[in-house]
Amino acid sequence: MAVIAKQVEDFLSTSAPFDALDSDIRATLIGQTDLLYLTADNANELSGSAPKLYLIQSGQFSVQDGDGTTRHLSEGDFFGYPSILEKRALPLSVTVDSPGLVYCFNADAMYALLDLAPVKSFFAGLQNNALQNHAMSDSNSMWLYKGLTDVINKAPVSIETSASIADAAMLMTKKKVSSLLITEDTKVVGIVTDRDLRSRVVAKSVDTALSVREIMTLNPAQIGGNRTLFDAMALMTEKNIHHLPVIDPSSTQPLGMITASDIIRHQRGNVLFIIGELSKAENLYELTRLSWQLPHYFAAHAKRAGDFDIAGKILSQATDIMTRKLIGFFQQEHGKAPMMFAWLVYGSQAREDQTMGSDQDNGLLLANTPNTQQAQYFADMASYVCNGLAKCGIKLCDGNIMASNPKLRLPLDEAVREAQQWVKSPTKEAIMHFNIYLDVRCAAGDTSLFKELQKRRAPLLQQKMFLAALVRQSNDVAVPLSMFQKFSYEKGRKQKDSIDLKTRAVALINNIARIYALADGIPLPSTLARLEALSEQSQLSKRDAANLRDIWLFLNRLRWRHQLENKVTDNCVSVGTLSSIEKHQLKAAFKAIERTNQAMVMKFSGGVG
Repeated sequence: MAVIAKQVEDFLSTSAPFDALDSDIRATLIGQTDLLYLTADNANELSGSAPKLYLIQSGQFSVQDGDGTTRHLSEGDFFGYPSILEKRALPLSVTVDSPGLVYCFNADAMYALLDLAPVKSFFAGLQNNALQNHAMSDSNSMWLYKGLTDVINKAPVSIETSASIADAAMLMTKKKVSSLLITEDTKVVGIVTDRDLRSRVVAKSVDTALSVREIMTLNPAQIGGNRTLFDAMALMTEKNIHHLPVIDPSSTQPLGMITASDIIRHQRGNVLFIIGELSKAENLYELTRLSWQLPHYFAAHAKRAGDFDIAGKILSQATDIMTRKLIGFFQQEHGKAPMMFAWLVYGSQAREDQTMGSDQDNGLLLANTPNTQQAQYFADMASYVCNGLAKCGIKLCDGNIMASNPKLRLPLDEAVREAQQWVKSPTKEAIMHFNIYLDVRCAAGDTSLFKELQKRRAPLLQQKMFLAALVRQSNDVAVPLSMFQKFSYEKGRKQKDSIDLKTRAVALINNIARIYALADGIPLPSTLARLEALSEQSQLSKRDAANLRDIWLFLNRLRWRHQLENKVTDNCVSVGTLSSIEKHQLKAAFKAIERTNQAMVMKFSGGVG
């Protein structure tokens, strides 16, 4: 029983919204949780049961909640929540596509938790098709905070107050607009909408030869072009209006019009909508069509520094979704896997800091050594998923670090032996080759299998000789500053003053965070999460960790801006394109990385680089 409780605790502690609960509250919930192995034989029992919430740990199921459409669900998905939210039994139909473990939470336990705002908003969001990840919600800034001058796509359509109602109607028809700015001496004094023409003219049989002044809304609400889409939406909501004139804040002359339709159009184009649609894709064609919208979205909407901070996480989450969908498509065609497996992702996807140029790095962890038939199943699945990701825009890895490579499909015991070999013979070449595998995350499949790997590898990777070898490898790459603290530029580049920020700076911070995290026994793959999670006993001070975090964010903002503005996928930023303060910040960042790296060399390898 204790084993099951621990299994539930491990899963819930990484499953939103339960991961945000106080440990005592989560412990109470665990005591009221049942674990069910759901198969075709017992699935019908769910339809007649009292309201319950279900959370899938493994398996694949087609579920229809209440009057909703059928959803295809797998690991980490919930169902049954409509009945919990409405506090009444609703129809529930479950078809088992692949049997698996499902957690069942009774209604009384959930009713108590619904008093907590984060839990209530989470499940209300699920019911309304809203994504729950905080970083994803923050990504609304990419459209909400877009400047109005970037949103307006038409020149202002206006007419003078002396014009007739008929002239106004004809102009609106000609320009195909639903509203018209009324001006006097080039200043906006009123507005007329198609609704005004219906209710104030047609309905009342008003003479259309009269001046448009007779039917216009006088002194309408206005907004400066230097404001944001969010500002416009807030003002339109406050005033309960659907058309808002945009004016030049200095001259007060009209720039254009924002309509409710504009806001809906931009909202449907935001990244939350796109990724939500990815989750609903029913086949490879739909998945690839939607995935190719992501680069266009970022190019059009990511403008602010905060956008760049979360863009990598959004891309990584999108790639996770694509991976899970592709595995699901394969299994629909070829049946469930012959044994438990974990689809592992490495490098930038594991750290959740992908950029537009990131390729795929992945592998398969198997529960046992497969026989010939089982090995062929996983080989076919890996090939399908890797090629599917490539079709979705996540390019194949030049170094062949992919599950389609037989060397990257390992049974658990062999993966542990591989780690033992790393530690036993940490040669320079081996460390350089295997460094990427130390940033790893389970994106699909059996998370408990991956956790077992991490548990068995952790003491190995904490050994001092191995950490010292990692440090020496990290010290082979120098920051791009000369002895006299001048920038050192990349050779053979078209831009003579370019610096590869990924290789010469960001990767160094990733290495530093990785080594200190390994030494501290922290299994997290994200660089920022590693820096945040370091204990008080860590050899990297909180102050230095916070400084590295700020530098990492700054460098990644520069990388993203470079890629989006120049429509490229490399990381070679031209120093000439930076502002003066950015150049100072960049130089200071390089110096801080170098100091921290040298201190790490002293701590872990006695100063021997």
